[in-house]
Amino acid sequence: MERIDKINYYLDIAETVLERSTCIRRCWGAIIVKNDFIVSTGFNGAPRGRANCVDLGYCVRESLKIPSGERYELCRSVHAEANAIISASRHDMLDSTLYMVGVDAKTREYVKNPTSCAMCRRMIINAGISKVVVRIDKTKYDVVNVRDWVFNDDSMAGEEHV
Repeated sequence: MERIDKINYYLDIAETVLERSTCIRRCWGAIIVKNDFIVSTGFNGAPRGRANCVDLGYCVRESLKIPSGERYELCRSVHAEANAIISASRHDMLDSTLYMVGVDAKTREYVKNPTSCAMCRRMIINAGISKVVVRIDKTKYDVVNVRDWVFNDDSMAGEEHV
């Protein structure tokens, strides 16, 4: 048996975490790793104590035919990245790596062009996470240097970074 590389090892763990997702549209799993230690995990689902979309049997965004990437304020779920960040201390996240995997809830195919939403990017930046690794397929992945999100911020058009 061939030994799996470390990045895909962590992505496989994030993929297992997504099995706890309660979204009926997209299932996401995330883990934060620092110095080969898993700091925290997170999956997308309704806030604790609230009904999940899988329990309700519908998704508001889906019923309104809202395209992926739009109108997140209507979503019941807390994103996987946010849940992983909430479960860790900032000290443990400084210079860490966030590994994420997303699949379509119905087809189980990997999410095309996976990336964090604008709000999660802000949380990742403030958490002190240095890299985000996102699975493209079973063995391929993209690596994002979080500093690129800081210095290439489309929401700050025309403003100088401080």
